[in-house]
Amino acid sequence: MRMCVACQTMKPKKELVRIVARTDGTVLPDTTGRMAGRGAYLCRNGVCLAKAIKERRLERALKTPIPRDLLDGLTQDFAGTNDGE
Repeated sequence: MRMCVACQTMKPKKELVRIVARTDGTVLPDTTGRMAGRGAYLCRNGVCLAKAIKERRLERALKTPIPRDLLDGLTQDFAGTNDGE
């Protein structure tokens, strides 16, 4: 079980998206769930993504700024997935 940084809901790891801040300074989605680096989990819906962006929860969890292109890419990936937790 992991906690979404936006809605603070505990869910199985496979139901969440892991965003990882690697030691070389890059921030990217971790599709395998095994990349080295500091990770933060996010529900696979647009509501949680919007809340995480607005309240800067991803940046605080990862302790690093999130590149705008990554946020734009996630927003496109999550478009239309605004169902509740």
